[in-house]
Amino acid sequence: MSDLPQKPAAGVSRRTVARATAAAGLAALFGAAATAPARAATRLGPRTWDVSVPSAALGRTAPVRLILPSDFATRPDKTYPVLYLLHGAHDDYTSWTRETDIEAFTAGRDLIVAMPDAGPTGIPSVWRGGPDYETFQMKEVPALLARDYRASGVRAVAGVSTGGYGAMAHAARHPGAFTAAASYSGVLDTTAPGVPAIMDAIVARENLPTASLWGNPVFNLLTWRDFNPRARATGLRGTALYVSQGSGVGGGGDPLPGILESALWPSAQGFARTLALMGIPATTHFYGGGGHDWAHWKPEFTASWPILARALGVPE
Repeated sequence: MSDLPQKPAAGVSRRTVARATAAAGLAALFGAAATAPARAATRLGPRTWDVSVPSAALGRTAPVRLILPSDFATRPDKTYPVLYLLHGAHDDYTSWTRETDIEAFTAGRDLIVAMPDAGPTGIPSVWRGGPDYETFQMKEVPALLARDYRASGVRAVAGVSTGGYGAMAHAARHPGAFTAAASYSGVLDTTAPGVPAIMDAIVARENLPTASLWGNPVFNLLTWRDFNPRARATGLRGTALYVSQGSGVGGGGDPLPGILESALWPSAQGFARTLALMGIPATTHFYGGGGHDWAHWKPEFTASWPILARALGVPE
């Protein structure tokens, strides 16, 4: 048995194919792309696939990388929890398989790993008059996984940098959607001193207007707050949380990772204080030094794994 849905039989007429293609186009036009079949899937390894997802929220087809369970092909009636891993700024959906051993790490564990696209900025939010990465990641990709890959309703999310922002923002703005959320050097208070400038710099580096994200941080403060994990922290109650952040250092070599990490330190501290004041439990790891890079995020993922595993119902 194939571990992916089969293509139409060779005997299907061209007229039928043409009608199906037209129907898919109309579904995308009227916002029903989340229920249309995935257009293409490319196998990269025994368990790893790149799937192209037709997205009405983005107005284009966008990729998601999947790591399927080892027994996916031999257990056709089994459903699986999903771990969503979100990438950071100026990176893409391939980063977790490129920078970590997530494929080997999850071998033998009964879960699906989904790594959806978040665009060049890695900010998976509702852009002002632009793409809606929140809907893509929160509705369209889960609908695809439930329909075509036997995903259960149990989900956890983790991310690095702007992906850490996405993990906490998604969980806060959609209470109960995830059993656990983890952030590694995430942007957790978007309105903290200095943070709007960091967000603007991320957007500007991709040659996009800074106001194209949430507008002006002063004149559109309510919008900035609406997408701020700290301001929406009440939505995290009942979700298992892991938050890690380094203080950053100058050090030798490229100083930028340490500088950026130190710039986000107060934001993470403020987020953790808000959780504590609200009585929302969270496991935190604030460590001295460190940089805004994978050398520090990889061990933080390993440290958070017991929390994610318990929330997903899989062995640690």
